[in-house]
Amino acid sequence: MNLCIVEDNKEELYALHDLFKKQPDVQNVYTFVTAEDALESAHWVRTDVLIVDLNLPRMSGVGLIRRAGPLNPAMRILVHTVHEDLPSVLEAIKAGACGYLLKSCPATRLASSLREILGGGAPMSPSIARYVLAELQAKMKMTELQARLKPRDRSAATGAPVLTPRECEILRLLEQGHSYKEIAPRLSITLLTVHTHIKNIYAKLNAHGKIEAIRKGRMHDLI
Repeated sequence: MNLCIVEDNKEELYALHDLFKKQPDVQNVYTFVTAEDALESAHWVRTDVLIVDLNLPRMSGVGLIRRAGPLNPAMRILVHTVHEDLPSVLEAIKAGACGYLLKSCPATRLASSLREILGGGAPMSPSIARYVLAELQAKMKMTELQARLKPRDRSAATGAPVLTPRECEILRLLEQGHSYKEIAPRLSITLLTVHTHIKNIYAKLNAHGKIEAIRKGRMHDLI
């Protein structure tokens, strides 16, 4: 296979080059420190896997994914980054990433991910997989709730407008005993944003506190 690696940290770039060159099924490894250099000089038609960091100078890794993907639709794209917040994960996946590994993963896992991603798999670090699964579950639960109710009956049946997936996620974290200050870094949002979401939750559920909001959330199958 032919690899293209885009990583602005030269020490990490050299380490990745050496790691993959030792793999018996890797033929060529092309390395670049910027997305712009990669777009201009990489052999995209010959590239089987693009390995890209998200935090690149000037054009971001997500920008590169969006630009490079159409140049070779058969190419598989693996994100290799320190960013493990849900917005970054979802943005990369929506742009076209097929896998998402954190830089803390072992070298053996990174090497094996090449065969996995070329075999149609989607290698992900465990914490990333949990984020994606939680987001999917929240959306599925919301879709199921909306499907059970006719539009004109939703407010009457639930006693309040349907909560957004993020509001449901925050309500679940409250139910689990997390404080506002714990929720903010967990969801990679500010404390002010947490307060705003909770204020909206209380208003939609006509609740006068956390305990009542959790009770009504359970009653309406929102958590």
